[in-house]
Amino acid sequence: MTTYRTHNCAALRQSDVGKNVKLSGWIARKRDHGGILFIDLRDTFGVTQLVLDPAIKGLEEVDSWRPESVITIEGSVVERVGDTKNAKLATGDIEVKVTSAVLQSAADVLPFQIAEEDQAGEHIRLKYRYLDLRKERMQKNIRLKNGVIQSLRRRMWEQGFQEFQTPILTASSPEGARDFLVPARMHPGQFYALPQSPQQFKQLLMMAGFDRYFQIAPCFRDEDSRADRLAEHYQLDVEMSFVTQDDVFATMEPVLKGVFEEFNAHTGKPHKVSDAPFPRIAYRDAMMKYGSDKPDLRNPLTIVDVTEVFKRDDVTFNAFKGVISSGGVVRAIRAPKVSDRPRSFFDKLNDWARGEGAPGLGYITIDGAEGKGPIAKFVPPAAIAELAKAASLETGDAVFFVCDKEAAAAKMAGKARDKICDEMDIREKGVYKLCWIVDFPMYEEDEKTKEIMFSHNPFSMPQGGLDSLNNKHPLEIMAHQYDCVCNGYELCSGAIRNHKPEIMEKAFAIAGYGKEVLERKFGGMLSAMKFGAPPHGGCGFGVDRITMILADEPNLREVNAFVMNGAFEDPLMGAPGEVDEQQLKDLHIKVVKPMSVKAA
Repeated sequence: MTTYRTHNCAALRQSDVGKNVKLSGWIARKRDHGGILFIDLRDTFGVTQLVLDPAIKGLEEVDSWRPESVITIEGSVVERVGDTKNAKLATGDIEVKVTSAVLQSAADVLPFQIAEEDQAGEHIRLKYRYLDLRKERMQKNIRLKNGVIQSLRRRMWEQGFQEFQTPILTASSPEGARDFLVPARMHPGQFYALPQSPQQFKQLLMMAGFDRYFQIAPCFRDEDSRADRLAEHYQLDVEMSFVTQDDVFATMEPVLKGVFEEFNAHTGKPHKVSDAPFPRIAYRDAMMKYGSDKPDLRNPLTIVDVTEVFKRDDVTFNAFKGVISSGGVVRAIRAPKVSDRPRSFFDKLNDWARGEGAPGLGYITIDGAEGKGPIAKFVPPAAIAELAKAASLETGDAVFFVCDKEAAAAKMAGKARDKICDEMDIREKGVYKLCWIVDFPMYEEDEKTKEIMFSHNPFSMPQGGLDSLNNKHPLEIMAHQYDCVCNGYELCSGAIRNHKPEIMEKAFAIAGYGKEVLERKFGGMLSAMKFGAPPHGGCGFGVDRITMILADEPNLREVNAFVMNGAFEDPLMGAPGEVDEQQLKDLHIKVVKPMSVKAA
């Protein structure tokens, strides 16, 4: 019991009938039934129905109190009778007959509804985020995230990991995204960076001999906003000594599976979780078969290469032949038993492809040994037979085609695979399908400059070690890198790390980093390796993304309390904002604003 309440708004039950109680909370709803006032009183725990007679002395003003006003009431618990009971509420068998009420804080007219869902846009929701967070759905999501973090932390402790807190102000590093920079007042012209991940620190902890590290780590990346990406996020960051890739997987799979099983009924629809060990799919196979390195395995459709079919002399579809002759490929997606669908089904997919920037989505339907459809006349029966074999086609199926350079074809085929699946409504429901994507390329080529650059994590161990770096073409070198994927979302990225200085020097040299740059930017790491570094590896699981999937929400903003909008602006706090001249002088910074674009 406190000054303001004897119980919270979810605590009272039928066994409490007859008790005198004190409750505090927000007015969620008010209803006037023939002069008797009913109020749903809400706090973070739940809702209790109050019943008041405004004619009673001291309760005259209650009817004028607006929704979301904070009140404290005293009264007696009474049983609801008959159909007045509410099975949807934990407190639905009782109500509190109010004898006194105090207005603790009056609410103004609301900018949007709290008790009911409305169409308030993102800007207004974020401007009044403290009101938005009062909604039942948001409260439930934030509690879910809290539970996920608590569960992850407990599971890591149980496996003998120690929890660390690494610095927020650090040095810039090449990890595939832009850094947020912080000017160093005491060092004019120099900058700290907010960490994209605690990568170097956790590796240094392994070199310091701590063996098993974890952290619920804040990470900052100045990337374009997306529904499943924020400028700042939290991840379960993990590192282990004396481990192989198999050891990392065996350690983390029970943690992840356990969390998904613990919270998978959050939406009221329990899901089946993949059994460990999770499937492992090589990066190149994932790009070929699914058109993505984060495939949604609930989608049963797959992609196959049929370039050789369209190379045949008897195939006269020149639109594809021209692309193939310049190094392009043809990818095919089998859609089972759709040949009897109306023409609108195919036209809709064709229009969708044009909206994605493709010329269209060519297709053939299979009728015995013959093909039908817009491009079937260019593909004779012998070629249809070869196509059917390559794509496992049967009578009644359709096969859709994407033709482009390899990378572009994979990307578009991946999108088409998902679009066709959704149009057929065959995506498996009620499951969390987890897998590992492995064997990522160590390097990739910049499309414009043709320069070699790291494709993933620059601190990864190349498969084959120094021998591969010395004797293979960079684009042929695989790394001990891996991602964990669930239902089309990347949950985790990790690697077995390089722990040898000579390999680090060579790996960075291939990516264009001279030894002097390596010493300047990563001198601490390089030096530590020269004093005995254990083989080690780890990963980082996105806490926000795990919560988003469990909450069945489409956007990370729905599972975080305070966030920025898609333009990286915070309407509530007014960030980012200008600072005064004195602050800039203290930091030795001059702001040069971009020139406005003149109208044509």
